[in-house]
Amino acid sequence: MKSQYLLLTLVAVLQFVIPVQLGAQERTITDDDILPGQTVTWSADTTYLLSGRVFVDSLATLTIEAGTVIKGLPGDSIDASVLIVARGGKIMAEGTAEKPIIFTASSDDVTNPVDVAYDQKGLWGGVIILGRAPINRPAGQHNIEGIPTDEPRGLYGGDDPEDNSGVLRYVSIRHGGISIGFGNEINGLTMGGVGRGTEIDYVEVIANLDDGYEWFGGTVNCKHLISAFCGDDSFDHDEGMNCKMQFLFAIQHAEFGNMCGEHDGAPSSALTTEPNANVVIYNATYLGSGQNSSNSDQENLFKIRENWGGEYNNCIFGDYNGYGLDISSSYSPNDSKDRLDAGELKFLNNIWFKINGFTLADSIGKEDYAQAYLQDAAHGNVEADPMLHGISRTQDGNLDPRPMAGSPAFDNLAAIPNDSFFENVDYKGAFGPSDMWAGSWTALYHYGILSDNVLPVEEPKQAAIPRAFDLQQNYPNPFNPATEIRYTIPENGHVSLSVYTITGQKVGTLVNTYKNAGSYHITWNAAGMASGYYFYRLEMNGRSMTRKMLYVK
Repeated sequence: MKSQYLLLTLVAVLQFVIPVQLGAQERTITDDDILPGQTVTWSADTTYLLSGRVFVDSLATLTIEAGTVIKGLPGDSIDASVLIVARGGKIMAEGTAEKPIIFTASSDDVTNPVDVAYDQKGLWGGVIILGRAPINRPAGQHNIEGIPTDEPRGLYGGDDPEDNSGVLRYVSIRHGGISIGFGNEINGLTMGGVGRGTEIDYVEVIANLDDGYEWFGGTVNCKHLISAFCGDDSFDHDEGMNCKMQFLFAIQHAEFGNMCGEHDGAPSSALTTEPNANVVIYNATYLGSGQNSSNSDQENLFKIRENWGGEYNNCIFGDYNGYGLDISSSYSPNDSKDRLDAGELKFLNNIWFKINGFTLADSIGKEDYAQAYLQDAAHGNVEADPMLHGISRTQDGNLDPRPMAGSPAFDNLAAIPNDSFFENVDYKGAFGPSDMWAGSWTALYHYGILSDNVLPVEEPKQAAIPRAFDLQQNYPNPFNPATEIRYTIPENGHVSLSVYTITGQKVGTLVNTYKNAGSYHITWNAAGMASGYYFYRLEMNGRSMTRKMLYVK
C-alpha cells in the first residue's frame, strides 16, 4: 500500500512539472490528410506523426489544440517530414504557457529529458509557412528552400502585405533541420512571404541542424522568439523583409553555430528590386558560443550585406568568439554600407560584451567604418558587462539571462516607438527583472538548462470557485524586493496581470495566459527597479482592476 502511495505521489509530481503529456493515441499524417478547402483539427489527446511532406493546402485551415505534440518521422533527404502551410492555407496553433504545442522528432517522447539529447540535431524536417506578402525577387514569387523546386505548392510571395497565414503562439520546435541536398536546408521555422496578418509570438526553436529562423521577404511582425543551439545562424533575413520584432533571444552551442544574425537584403542579382529590406528590432539578447569557445564558425556575430537595412535598439550582444559587426560594401552603391551611410541601418543604445577580447576601442566592428559607427557616442553603443544572472549552455540549471540590479541594461535607453506593436519597457535585452517570458513551456526548461529562478512563484488555491473577480492588496506593502499579489477569477478565460510605473509605463507582465476559475497568488520581485509607487492591473474578459503598491529599497 505504501509503495502504491509513493507511485501515485510521483505521478502527481510529474504531472505538475511536465507541461505537456503525450497523447493517449498516435495517428500518422500524410499529405492526403489536409486537402484544399478542408478544416482539420488536431487534438491534444492524440500524438501526430508527420510522414513526409505534409501541406496545409490553399483555403485549408489546420487548427492545433493547446498541448498537442506533433512528431516528424525520420524520413530521408528525398522525403523529409515537414509541415508546410501553403499560400492561402492557415495554421491556427495557439498553445499556452501551461500547454505549449510541441513539434519534435519521433524518437522524443517529450516527458523524458534524457530520451533525446538537448543538442541533437537533424532528426526530422521543420515547419514552413508560405504567404502572399511582397518579396524582392524579380518575379515577385519563388520556390522556398527545403522543398523540391518542382513542387508548385512551394511558391511564396505576392502583393498582399496584410496576408494572413494564421497563428503560432507558445510553440516549441525541436531537433529538426534535415537537409534535402547541399545548400537546400530546412530551418526550424521558415517563413516565405508571410504577411502581417499572421501572428508569431512565443516561439522556440532548439537544436535545429540549419538556422533557427529564416525569413524570405514578407511583412510578418514577431515577438518573443527563442533560437537555441542551432547548427547555423540564429536569425536569418533575406529578400526584402519589412517588419517589426521585439524580445528575441539567441544562445549558441559551445561547439557549433555561426552568426546570431545573418541579414541579407536581396539576392545579389536583384539589389535594386523593391521592396528594400527594413526590419526594426527592439530588445534582443544574442549570445554566441562563448568568448573562449573553440567553435571555429564564430566569424561575425552579425553579418549584414546585400542592401539590408533596419535597426537594432536597446539590445545586448556578446559572449562571441569572433567580430561583433560585419557590414558589407562589396556591392556598393547598393549594399548595406550605403544604407548605413544614409541612416537606414542603425544600431542604437546597445550593450556589447566579451566579443573575442575586442573592445570598442579597437575591433568589435570588422571594418573601419563599422568600428567608427559603434564608437560614435551619438549612437549610444557601449562595451560593458550587462550583469546577467547566468549564462549556461549545459544542463546545470544556470541559464538566467535577466539583468541584475545595477546593470547598465537599465540606462541610456533609445525611445521605443509609440505604436500598437512595441511594448514600452525600461530595459535593454530580451528580458527584464520581472518580464521573464521564457519558462516551463520551453525545451530550455524541459532539459534543465534554464534556471528555476526564472519562473514566477504562482500557486492556485485549492478552494471553492470564487464568485467575484477580485484583485487584493499586495503583501507586504511597502516591500523590498519581493511582494505577493493575490487575485480571484470566477470563470475560465484569458488573464493578464501587469505592473506599471506611476506614469503608466509597463515594467512587468506577471500573467498573460488562459486560466481556469480559481484563486491564485504570484510573487513579483522588483530587484533592479527604482524605488517608488507602482500600479498592478488585472484584466479578464473585458473587466479590469488596479491597485497601487510601494517599493522601498
